Amino acid sequence: MTAHADNDASGALLEQVGQALADGTPLLIQGGNSKAFLGRMTAGEVLDTRAHRGIVSYDPTELVVTVRAGTPLQELLTTLDAAGQMLACEPPAFGDGATVGGMVAAGLSGPRRPWAGSVRDFVLGSRVITGTGKLLRFGGEVMKNVAGYDLSRLLVGSYGCLGVLTEVSLKVLPKPRQCLSLSLEMDSAKALARLADWGQQPLPISAASHDGQRLHLRLEGGEGSVAAARDRLGGEPLAADYWADLNEQRLAFFDEGLPLWRLSLPNNTGVLELPGQQLIDWAGAQRWLKSAAPAERIRSLVERVGGHATCYSHSLVDSPFQPLPAVLLRYHRQLKAQLDPQGIFNPGRLYAEL
Repeated sequence: MTAHADNDASGALLEQVGQALADGTPLLIQGGNSKAFLGRMTAGEVLDTRAHRGIVSYDPTELVVTVRAGTPLQELLTTLDAAGQMLACEPPAFGDGATVGGMVAAGLSGPRRPWAGSVRDFVLGSRVITGTGKLLRFGGEVMKNVAGYDLSRLLVGSYGCLGVLTEVSLKVLPKPRQCLSLSLEMDSAKALARLADWGQQPLPISAASHDGQRLHLRLEGGEGSVAAARDRLGGEPLAADYWADLNEQRLAFFDEGLPLWRLSLPNNTGVLELPGQQLIDWAGAQRWLKSAAPAERIRSLVERVGGHATCYSHSLVDSPFQPLPAVLLRYHRQLKAQLDPQGIFNPGRLYAEL
């Protein structure tokens, strides 16, 4: 399967970057802009990637797809689904206009993340316009071709601060043969204890969430293993669309109101006493918090257990992402200076210093 040549807008993107470098104009890189609420507010000339779209190559037998950055994420998912395959990291879209480039730039993963891996784990290679105005290729389309692999992975979660992603090669996986969701009534402490115990056992769990009253589980795999796990765990049937609603923040918990925080925590962290309402995801490694408490208090409580907090209501804090330690910030600044020496790509989106 090959994309149409007339959907290759890399020349126009290169020209816009070149002009911005000549003029010293900052660029706001965006696709569908579905994740505009994440990160700091920035200003500049919009560089829209959506004209640069299409699946460049896809051979289901190789479990690899190469796709242009402006391609709608849903278009890619539909193509994979038709071949019985998927992006195992379940990236959220947060809107119909989400693009593949935005998926990589944000680096967000869904409920299967602790069991299957993150977006970064599935990136094999990329094409990127750097801050020197060059279109470079890093990595490859097969697992064994690892030249430049690390730089491709560095782009994941960089929010466009390091360059303009134009193309990415991704590893895909077959969809599970059987999928079943269950719901069990228990409190948070018991749920987290059970999940820690089950994590040491060969159970086909691929998602685990707790809403304050009930533990929700998804089982995926062969028919025999899923049936055996269902019989062992018990519980009541849960609608399969629960996981998409959780991933896309369509559950009632996410309704407008208090500021929303994403907490990233070490595995097997117990119940956290935090001000506000909590929703547990990723078997406890990710938790959503709705709270009006000051950012300093929330981050202090989360840091005590080795975690970090991101504010999804960016207008409330100057640094929505967890502030970096001085040493780590220095490395970030050095990397930014190497790849974007004039600082024109999404300046300040991640941190004011970048």
